[in-house]
Amino acid sequence: MEIIRNKEFGGERPLFASHDLQLENVTFHAGESALKCCTDIVARDCRFEGKYPFWHVKGFEVDHCVFTPGARAALWYSSGLRMTDTQVDAPKMFREMDGVDLERVNIPDAQETLWHCRNVRLRDVDVRNADYLFMHSENIDIDRYRQEGNYSFQYCRNVVIRNAEIHSKDAFWNTENVTVEDSSLSGEYLAWHSRGLRLVRCRISGTQPLCYCEDLVLEDCTFDADADLAFEDSSLHATVLSGMTSIKNPRSGSINVKSVGELILDENILAPADCKITVAE
Repeated sequence: MEIIRNKEFGGERPLFASHDLQLENVTFHAGESALKCCTDIVARDCRFEGKYPFWHVKGFEVDHCVFTPGARAALWYSSGLRMTDTQVDAPKMFREMDGVDLERVNIPDAQETLWHCRNVRLRDVDVRNADYLFMHSENIDIDRYRQEGNYSFQYCRNVVIRNAEIHSKDAFWNTENVTVEDSSLSGEYLAWHSRGLRLVRCRISGTQPLCYCEDLVLEDCTFDADADLAFEDSSLHATVLSGMTSIKNPRSGSINVKSVGELILDENILAPADCKITVAE
């Protein structure tokens, strides 16, 4: 493997179509497509300042690197990424990728990031300003994760999330086969129109959560006081360890809850309208 150390590059495509290359303490200044159409690349202690540095790349490691805001849309149409201990200040990262493994990565401007990606693994990742994160992605495995940003995980499939703190309006809309364990979910209109969502030991806050869901499962979850008007037109099986401010027109299934401030079952409930609600108190 060729090694390049302590160098600086700029302009367009300085290392286009390189293969079996290790970069150490290399800076890529303003320009475009520094490593486009490459294979088997290792970048350590590098700094990326120009646009689109990793497009159409197969098999690459990024360790202890920095992507400045100028390195926007840095990793698209690529596969087989392992990124560790990296600061990502560039927006619109990770699009149309297969095989994304991030560990100890900080992304403070994560708007429109991780779109149309497959086989994604995140560990100890912090994302902020993350509006429209994870659109249309699938096969996602996340642990030890913190997120601030709205409209996340829309249209995602086959997702497992553990030990997370997610602040997101309209999270998990139109998802399929998602499991969230031991996490805090804060934001309005959680998981509307989802299918096969399973929440285990989660804390839920925000108005009108979990409405219009199919095959929703809650196991030993708790709800904050602002999580009102829950479960409208949902089919579900839920065990809730806390009280709930209000439940509105669940369609079918069962709910076991510690207490309910207001149970709304009115003329707008949809068939079969046979959800069994058991209140412990």
